[in-house]
Amino acid sequence: MDKILIIIPAFNEEKSIGMVIDKIHKAAPEVDILVVSDGSTDATVAISRGLGAHVINHAFNLGYGGALQSGFRFALKKHYDVVITMDADGQHDPAYIINLLEARAGHGANVVIGTRFLESDYKTGIFKRAGIFLFSTIIRIYTGKTMTDPTSGFQLIDKAVLTYLSHGDNFPLDYPDANVIMLLHKKKFIIAETPVKMFDRTDGVSMHSGIKPLIYMIRMFLAIIMVVLRRD
Repeated sequence: MDKILIIIPAFNEEKSIGMVIDKIHKAAPEVDILVVSDGSTDATVAISRGLGAHVINHAFNLGYGGALQSGFRFALKKHYDVVITMDADGQHDPAYIINLLEARAGHGANVVIGTRFLESDYKTGIFKRAGIFLFSTIIRIYTGKTMTDPTSGFQLIDKAVLTYLSHGDNFPLDYPDANVIMLLHKKKFIIAETPVKMFDRTDGVSMHSGIKPLIYMIRMFLAIIMVVLRRD
């Protein structure tokens, strides 16, 4: 039986992290949980430890990608076979962890992306929706595969991909989305999608709020160009 770790990057999520951990315990009691507190100054660490989660506590905010990479290295050190990444704000429904695991087995996939758009009417802002459509189109042109939700943070990643992403500059520290999908395709890893349910954020501020979607799109374009030009 695979040894599974849930990785939850968190920055000042004291209002939601307890609920997220409780839901995971109920939906998948056999999995372990790691909260990577990325420079949090609130009670995120204390709440997570109190509920039995492993915790990595960054002294400074390294960004979403940096938090994930810390989690990946922890998973490899502790010999986990599979990690599943989830957000700390309660948007991802742990009941769909089983969907990711079943899709991995069914497709023989190294990576499974949970998509909110295949079997639901999930609504996003117009700019975010446009960005998702744009990067989905770029991925389809580059890989020949349709990815409906390349910005989803609800993902399954196996040990082979963990090992690759944990070395050198293979994993970006800021926005690991379409660029990573393209890079993994380039390295011949198998990527699949499966439907999941996501909820609206109930508290806090999204990393894609305000003018951040525009900044995100510019930086993602640059990251995609680097993937295309990369020779190794």
